[in-house]
Amino acid sequence: MSSVRVDSWIFAVRITKTRATAAAACRAGHVRVNGVAVKPAQLVSPGDEVRVRIEGRERIVEVLRPIAKRVGAAIVPECLIDRSPPPPAKETMPAVPVRDRGAGRPTKRERRQLDQLRGY
Repeated sequence: MSSVRVDSWIFAVRITKTRATAAAACRAGHVRVNGVAVKPAQLVSPGDEVRVRIEGRERIVEVLRPIAKRVGAAIVPECLIDRSPPPPAKETMPAVPVRDRGAGRPTKRERRQLDQLRGY
């Protein structure tokens, strides 16, 4: 097999959890092959660079072997070269303000503080 659909390959090498989410990411423009946004049916072959943006993180991988069926985690390194930057540390990610459960709607003062925090 010299080429395979990009959504099938992304699912097969365990970048996404389901093929449906891989296809949805392609349709939303979150998948690029060699710098071009692609549809789910786009074919990938060895040597192609695939960039996938999922959950706020960009994965950059190079196709070594196109596969159509999902494989075990031990076989995945034979199918791709991962060139993704390391994920950001938990400390550097912005903290999301959390309200106590059952605290009700925010007051006018709290809404103003939230707007100021968000930069509105």
